[in-house]
Amino acid sequence: MPTLLRLHWSTLGEPTHGLEHQWAGAWDVTADRSPLPALPPEDTDLWVISAEAPVPPPALVRAVGEVGALPILLVRDRSKPLSLEAAASWSSLGCVRWGILSGDPPQAGLRPLAARMQPLSASQALGLGLVGFSPAMQEVLAKARAAAATRATVLLTGESGTGKEVVARAIHRLSSDADQPFVPVHCGAIPENLIESELFGYNKGAFTDARKDTPGKFREAHGGTIFLEVRSTMPLAVQVRLLRVLQEREVQPLGGGAAIKVDLRVVTATNVDLWKRVQAGTFREDLFYRLEVVPIQLPPLRARREEVPFLAQHFLNRKAREHGLYPKALHPSVDSMLMAVPWPGNVRQLENAIERAIVLSGHRPVLTRDDFAFLTEREVDGEAIMASLPPVSEAAPAMQAASVPMDLPPDGLDLNQVVSDVEKKLMLQSLQITRGNKKRAAELLGLKRTTFLEKMKRLELEDAAEEEA
Repeated sequence: MPTLLRLHWSTLGEPTHGLEHQWAGAWDVTADRSPLPALPPEDTDLWVISAEAPVPPPALVRAVGEVGALPILLVRDRSKPLSLEAAASWSSLGCVRWGILSGDPPQAGLRPLAARMQPLSASQALGLGLVGFSPAMQEVLAKARAAAATRATVLLTGESGTGKEVVARAIHRLSSDADQPFVPVHCGAIPENLIESELFGYNKGAFTDARKDTPGKFREAHGGTIFLEVRSTMPLAVQVRLLRVLQEREVQPLGGGAAIKVDLRVVTATNVDLWKRVQAGTFREDLFYRLEVVPIQLPPLRARREEVPFLAQHFLNRKAREHGLYPKALHPSVDSMLMAVPWPGNVRQLENAIERAIVLSGHRPVLTRDDFAFLTEREVDGEAIMASLPPVSEAAPAMQAASVPMDLPPDGLDLNQVVSDVEKKLMLQSLQITRGNKKRAAELLGLKRTTFLEKMKRLELEDAAEEEA
């Protein structure tokens, strides 16, 4: 007797009228009668949900987001009318199907619900080395995540310094083979006469210096991902070999011998228009189409200026750790300056600028506009950029120096209140400079973190600090 498919029914507390027993001849039926649904068993083939309520409960919405490609059938009593609002609310669960409660069992073969991929959160993107809340980068991250679920070849395009290798690493880390090798290859750094041997490997005796068998980069990346920075002037012989790897997933080492199968993801990158090279006859058209299966265009930094302050803070923390330096902060007035710079070198230029400012600022804990003056010195309109910036006082209104009365007024003053006001202003300034990092804010004021937190509580600064941060 063939094994029955598994049907799981979440009744959400609604009566079943014994239908689960009538369906038992066609399905292996399990029922969850709780008003708060649990995830269906892993071996479920069809998830039936009673949709009598006007809106799906939040617990159900969360559960549906976790089951991926499981077919879902929403069922209702025929006698109860369905409003348009209720239909729209329940249909928002995804690619669902509707049915009427009856003795006839549901039919197998419903189209599965497309796997739902939630967008990466800001913290997840940062964990991958990316700042991605601008619309342009959200599109990049969405395509990267889709590509990571497959072994399709990816072509990353964009100006130099836009972070193509970072995105390639993100695709690898988002994939199911993240524990396998990630092998970066920058063809522009390899002499032209060595590209074939570096990429495809060689057997002993293939040429004068071939003293032992060498696997090559493609075989090193077996099971994982190879990131190949394509050179538009790549020799045609290399292009032919590369085309074979992409088509047949096998590598022919130099020196002859049998071809070797490889299982890997290929992510390529270029900062030139390869299609123009195809039209010029210097790049194979069939290879171009093999490379451009999943094209991802990376935006220049000037097209995502709103992310510059966050990228700057990211590099600020990372470079301080790399050089073993004391953590530093950016004065809030620096943000407008960094956002105004054209950044022809894109993210790489920003990273280098932050590193230079950290190293040359000495022991000062806060970097100011003066530390980044070199950015506008080489720009033709550098003076115009500086003139367009808001004054430091307007760029950071909370950074005004705390005012302390220097003369005792005739009617006296409340010294404790004056001291509290000064403490409040200085603590809010330190929190704004460190963007809400209380540990570093305490360090700027020469306080222990516990002392800083006690003062915040005593001065009732918790809410104000959150607003400033």
